[in-house]
Amino acid sequence: MTSTASAIWVRPKPNRAGIRADAALALGLALSGALTTLLYQRMEFYKHPADLWVIVLGIGLCTLPLTLRRRYPVPVAIVAAIGFFVCGQFEVPEVLVTNVSLFIALYTVGAWEQDRRLAFWSRFGITAAMLLWVVIALVISSSDPDAYPGVPRTGLFSAFATFAVLQVLTNLIYFVGAFLFGERSWRAARTVAHLEAQGRELDLERQTSAAQAVALDRITIARELHDVVAHHVSVMGIQAAAARRSLERDPKQASRALEVVEESAHTAVEELRRLLHTLRTPEAESGSTTIGIAQLGALVAESQSSGLPTTLIVAGDTRPLPLLVDVALYRVVQEALTNVRKHAGRGAVAEVRLRFSQDSVEVEVSDDGVRQTLGGASVTGAAGSSKSIGSNLGLRGMQERIGAVGGTVSAGRRERGGFIVRASVPLKGTQEGGA
Repeated sequence: MTSTASAIWVRPKPNRAGIRADAALALGLALSGALTTLLYQRMEFYKHPADLWVIVLGIGLCTLPLTLRRRYPVPVAIVAAIGFFVCGQFEVPEVLVTNVSLFIALYTVGAWEQDRRLAFWSRFGITAAMLLWVVIALVISSSDPDAYPGVPRTGLFSAFATFAVLQVLTNLIYFVGAFLFGERSWRAARTVAHLEAQGRELDLERQTSAAQAVALDRITIARELHDVVAHHVSVMGIQAAAARRSLERDPKQASRALEVVEESAHTAVEELRRLLHTLRTPEAESGSTTIGIAQLGALVAESQSSGLPTTLIVAGDTRPLPLLVDVALYRVVQEALTNVRKHAGRGAVAEVRLRFSQDSVEVEVSDDGVRQTLGGASVTGAAGSSKSIGSNLGLRGMQERIGAVGGTVSAGRRERGGFIVRASVPLKGTQEGGA
């Protein structure tokens, strides 16, 4: 949850059920006030009780507006304070329900008023006015001999002075309690709202991450299928065409070509089975693989047997590579040779170079063939230049594989004819694994 969202939290208004609950509370307090008024009159606690209409007005002002306390907290608190003043000033024989009603009204201001400045100053104003009224009433009572008869008034620590201090302290505790409870309720509700919002955001992020993970898995599966199938199918297509052309004039050559087709089909099926096994039980394949630069010789030999003269050149001191880098470089060479067979034309010769430097490893696949018509796609090289290539998913897969291990791929025409694909991966700071 951002800080901006935290500062602009809006407490939702009560629904119909909440309003009905407030109305029931207000009615219950009004009936309780009528009952306690009768009890106080029966006790004859008040010598000169107020008239009936004053009693109804005072108790009504204290209790009935609480129906709208959560919709209009400040106006309701002001009306309740006026009713409380009427009850106290004109000797309405009731002190219990009126105190409870004013406390609820002040608490509601702190708990529900959206404008926090208005909430603070309205409660401060009501509290100050009530305390001032209490002090004035005590001062007037101190000079009235008929008020509190029998209570000594002389001396700094007289009984009346002690009574006055208790009155002020009791009212302070009363108003401060309403203030603190209201503030605590507001903060608790805001915290709960923020936690719920964060929960919703986390759930949305979880769903987004899950969708992204599925999309990445689909891309990975598509890339693996392309690398496995396209290579062997291209070999099968070339050899099948050679077998068809030489079937009548050279049956033995056709038979050898068909053997290559059969072998490529078996190899493709085996790799597909291994891929499916890895997808179903990824933990079974973690930490081990038979694909890597160590098999480049076999890959070159397979390319030669399919009719594409290919040479493998290794430069630098060979050393173990991280597993992901090892697999990615092998797949780049495999896909590049597949593209040479598809697009370089007859008579083309391919060359595979594997270079080890102090802090990087690089593979390069080049040919001297005549490229067929290219699409408008482009691959950005290590220097940042864009070079035209065919709109081929295999080249995109190269970028994704090498980019995942922090490397770069460039592909384009050679100045002296043909095409070149180069992939470079930095090795500085990487952990070395078995090649």
